[in-house]
Order: sequence, then C-alpha cells, then structure tokens
Amino acid sequence: MTRHPLPLHMPGWRLCAHVGQAAPPAHWREALAQMLGHRPRRLGEWTELALYGALGCLQAAGETQLPPAARLRLLSRGGPAQAQREALAQWQEDLPMPFTFMQSQPAITLAALAQGLGWQGDAAFLAMRGEGPAALTALGLAGAADAGLLLGRVEAGPDGLRSEWWRWVRQ
Repeated sequence: MTRHPLPLHMPGWRLCAHVGQAAPPAHWREALAQMLGHRPRRLGEWTELALYGALGCLQAAGETQLPPAARLRLLSRGGPAQAQREALAQWQEDLPMPFTFMQSQPAITLAALAQGLGWQGDAAFLAMRGEGPAALTALGLAGAADAGLLLGRVEAGPDGLRSEWWRWVRQ
C-alpha cells in the first residue's frame, strides 16, 4: 500500500494534534472504554477503532469534545470490510442479521463518532482510492469554519489495524 504523507503545514491552518502512526496498542479496547466511561455496545471493530483514534486525538489537542462548527471527515480504503464480508456470507444462507448489516455501513461509524465526541455537525465518510490524505485534508479544510477539521483514517484489514487522526484549527 502506498503511503501518502499528510502535510504538517496547510496555509492558514494549524495542526493541533496527530495521533496513531502505528498499530494501536494491545489493550486499545480497554483504553477506549476508559475514554468513553463505559464499554461500547453493538459496535463493530472498525467503528470502535475510529472512536479510539478520534477520542485520543481530541485528548492530545486538549479538547474534551469537538466544537459544533468543526467538520469531521473519516477516510478509509476498505471501510468496515470485515462486517461487509460477514453480511454477504450471511446473505448466502438467509438474510443478514440486523447487527451485522448495520455494522457494514460507514454511516453507523459517523453516528457513533458524533455521540462519542458529544458533537453534531458536518460529517462525511470518504472512500479513498487514488487520492492521499493530503489532498483530502485540503478538501476538508476548504471553506471550513475557524473550528476546523477532525480528520481520521481507519483501516482494519489484512495489513492489521490502523487508526490515524489529525486535528486542524484556523491560525
């Protein structure tokens, strides 16, 4: 997989925090439960990984919740692919189970992020193929309010788990 580096400088913007360059630590799910104050229920691994990274990035930025005017962008090459494969396998037998089907939808992750971040606002999931995070960062910041952008890239696939997040605010 080609790694597209994210620029640490975007004209007019300041990078407040960047977390998650490597695979998450062994006990990341326990850390997520501590950050939330409870164990997440009925969320798939991909969604939990997104929550773990987003909450960690906000903590690193010194924020307790995402400001209402901030944008949220979630990037992935594969999205919740494991849940999608499980739903397709269940479809061959009968109809997929509702929980499995729901976890195969990236929009569920956006809803879980909004709840976990105590936020509602402009959120989007972007399936990335050719464009790297740098181009998508510029797109996310274009026209953004002073509260800026929380940008995350989450992958759960054959190369392992990865959750990388950036918090940008206007200078």
